[in-house]
Amino acid sequence: MEYRNLGASGLKVPVLSFGTGTFGGQGPLFSAWGRSGTDEARRLVDICLDAGVNLFDSADVYSNGASEEILGAAIKGRRDKVLISTKMGLPMGEGPLDAGSSRQRLPASVDAALRRLGTDHIDLLQLHAFDAFTPIEEVLSTLDMLVRAGKLRYVGVSNFAGWQLMKSLAIADRHGWPRYVAHQVYYSLLGRDYEWELMPLARDQGVGALVWSPLGWGRLTGKIRRGQPLPQGSRLHATAQFGPPVDDARLYAVVDVLDAIAAETARTVPQVAIAWLLSRPTVSSVIIGARDEAQLRDNLGAVGWSLSADQIKRLDEVSAVMPPYPYYPYRIQEGFARINPLPV
Repeated sequence: MEYRNLGASGLKVPVLSFGTGTFGGQGPLFSAWGRSGTDEARRLVDICLDAGVNLFDSADVYSNGASEEILGAAIKGRRDKVLISTKMGLPMGEGPLDAGSSRQRLPASVDAALRRLGTDHIDLLQLHAFDAFTPIEEVLSTLDMLVRAGKLRYVGVSNFAGWQLMKSLAIADRHGWPRYVAHQVYYSLLGRDYEWELMPLARDQGVGALVWSPLGWGRLTGKIRRGQPLPQGSRLHATAQFGPPVDDARLYAVVDVLDAIAAETARTVPQVAIAWLLSRPTVSSVIIGARDEAQLRDNLGAVGWSLSADQIKRLDEVSAVMPPYPYYPYRIQEGFARINPLPV
């Protein structure tokens, strides 16, 4: 297993981390993701640790807290061997205090997560979404308080827009509060929007990307083929409406190239798709999920080898989409590109 610094921080993380959204299986979305109970979760954690994957990512909204509870039970007795990342901020109920990142809510949410996880600290806390109703100064000063109390080691965000992240970093610098060192983002061969603004920002500011849904919301598993119906066991039957949309023509074009490279490398389609992500700038770790041991072991096969320059180029070209304004001039007009080239 390769390890990278998480952004500009001193925290070393594995290039593959494990997402525990499959733990618990409560509700229509998370039950479609997976239904791992404590025994199966413990087995998946065992496999991860044996492979050098020691970062486990969760969220309070995953199965209404059950994911964190099962993760806590699965790592019991070996807390010193793992890194725990979790997220909060999305609604956990219908009440006015059941969502957001206010000083009223964050400390209580952190304490609740600590109880569910059975630990006294969280290695990386990420805000699951930008809270437009709470001043950024209030959010950051509260996180500073929680870091100083020893309950959090590092802080990050997820699903922020560029201006939201940059403004937060500037305010943190102004007051000497903890900077966000991680941004958990959607990024895949089917969704490269991260590259347009968030990647240049991350490179400039030292923010590491933790990639969620690296297989395009389950579309790059190797089971979806041109001219064939959606496999009966695919979770897309139940979850497609919750995830990022994908044009079918582009999907099949990407899958065709993935198939060819998988044959050339004697690897699987998911392994090739994840290996491509590991070659991208600013990516600190790719979060893999698995409903069972076979899926996990296959995803773990994405490390220990590399795509060739030609193979990366072919994947780049087939998955490329012209970015919107103001980004496209830097791709297609020489004068723009000469003075400010995009990072990819």
